[in-house]
Amino acid sequence: MSKRKGVYTGNELIALAAIDAGCRFYAGYPITPSSEIMEVMSKEMPKVGGGFIQMEDEIASMAAAIGAAWTGVKSMTASSGPGISLKSENLGLACITETPVVIVNIMRGGPSTGFPTAPSQSDVMQAKWGTHGDHPVIALVPGNAKEMYYETVRAFNLAEKFRTPVFILGDETLGHMNTMVELPDPSELEIVEREIYQPKEGEKYKPFDMSKGDVPPMGAFFRGYRFHLTGLNHDEYGYPTIDKEMIRKQQERMMKKVENHADEIVKNELFMMDDAEYIIFAYGSTGAASKLAAKRLREKGKKVGVFRPITIWPFPEKQLDEVIATGKYKGIMVAEANLGQIIFEVERVNKGRLPLKDLLKVDGTPVSPTDIVTRFEEVF
Repeated sequence: MSKRKGVYTGNELIALAAIDAGCRFYAGYPITPSSEIMEVMSKEMPKVGGGFIQMEDEIASMAAAIGAAWTGVKSMTASSGPGISLKSENLGLACITETPVVIVNIMRGGPSTGFPTAPSQSDVMQAKWGTHGDHPVIALVPGNAKEMYYETVRAFNLAEKFRTPVFILGDETLGHMNTMVELPDPSELEIVEREIYQPKEGEKYKPFDMSKGDVPPMGAFFRGYRFHLTGLNHDEYGYPTIDKEMIRKQQERMMKKVENHADEIVKNELFMMDDAEYIIFAYGSTGAASKLAAKRLREKGKKVGVFRPITIWPFPEKQLDEVIATGKYKGIMVAEANLGQIIFEVERVNKGRLPLKDLLKVDGTPVSPTDIVTRFEEVF
């Protein structure tokens, strides 16, 4: 396959990237504004020998994606806010069984049914805390069409490497925006392939073997050996346990496999920050608007730069702290399409060192460069 050039929506790019990354199973349920992902998958999966199924609901879709992953294939599901709420129960199952699966949330206005055709960034905390209990979270927030493709590939790589669910958080604007993009030949991509563990003769496979490091080797069903999975706290063999030390050690290992590798997972863009005096902190489609706003503000004599996370969970606290600690900035403005979520993470890192302002928008329209310029001039 050679390079492909064409006009694609963000949703189409996610679907194509998933296939290029090796995804061979998709389970979903149609919901605006993510349905195009499902439509592309329904057409393209059979062409590569993959499986596609429209399940009876969002709960079953998440369950099917988990089950498929344990047969040895890369799997994905996609939805929007209301559907992610339903998937959250089985998201917890994916976390405790340490199942590599990619979940796409093309965010829309909420809560409840909300504003199905409007962009929003109000699900960023849902991605971190949407299911109960302590659990690791990786969530990526692409900011343009090209990143919708490449961050989807990275999402699959991270899911495989760390044996964990990974979120891709887009929004209606990114999902439906048409952009001319040249896609690479899939052979040019760096792909993390799954290494299916094959026990030696007479060996009992431990799906949660703590002696193997932060990320135990993953097995697969139908490979000639048996193992057990459960949503209960379990021992190294996957069987339920009430041993308090085993429970503690397994949960701590599960968390640390992401925490200990945060530097490898976290990714962000520093835009025009070298000589900046003010920081705009923004992500996703709002991050893209912030870059244009920074250029306009510089034309007015304001030296503004943009700190744009591409990984939102784990939060880029080390990277942001290093920027703030230089002592050369006069203030931060957080721009997001919600009533204030990530701003509290920024303040946690800032610790009052810089004046912190916000631009919060929830009227169903995207945060525009004009919105950002206007608000910046009001507060700084």
